[in-house]
Amino acid sequence: MKNHFTVAKEEMAFYGEDCTSLQNMLAILIGPKADASVTGQLASLGVNGLGLLSKGDLLEYPSIGELGASRILAAFGLANYIRKYQKEERFTIRSPEDAAKYFSDMEYLNQEFFDIIYLNSKNQVISRKNIFKGTLNASIVHPRDVLREAVRVNAASFIAAHNHPSNDPSPSREDIDTTKRLVEAGKLVGIDILDHLVIGGSGRFVSLKEKGYI
Repeated sequence: MKNHFTVAKEEMAFYGEDCTSLQNMLAILIGPKADASVTGQLASLGVNGLGLLSKGDLLEYPSIGELGASRILAAFGLANYIRKYQKEERFTIRSPEDAAKYFSDMEYLNQEFFDIIYLNSKNQVISRKNIFKGTLNASIVHPRDVLREAVRVNAASFIAAHNHPSNDPSPSREDIDTTKRLVEAGKLVGIDILDHLVIGGSGRFVSLKEKGYI
């Protein structure tokens, strides 16, 4: 019979960390000695309740042990560090120029990449995701992929960008068609595309919003 730790690891491997229960996350942190009744009690406290526990509090639970308690505290410490870092480093987009600055690394790519940055209600960058690399084709960029991630990160809006390895940022018909599809899809779920940038060489870029396509 598989122990709690093994079952938890298999759940994460199969479903991914986003779909793994808090109880099983705790089992993975505690290790092979994890007890389902103990992780169940801890999970019932919720994330906020767990965050209030000291090492001494955790050690009062059987089967956690010194290493398990340290791992749980380290996980919360890391999460707090990441939140603090993101808050301090979050980039705000106020104009196409700001967006182009954020995507400036794409200028030097020798292959075409299509990336999305997801923004909160204050137009601050939440995250960035590469949708595909290759030759841009309106049939390849699936709005559902873009919007699924937007929903996952609780984005209020997003900005698309792709580079032209030729260094000429003039938008193609495919670029325009892709933009229109993203605009229409965004309207359906209430998450707007604010712009779509074509990144060229020598700092040049074209904003499809400024061109009137958004």
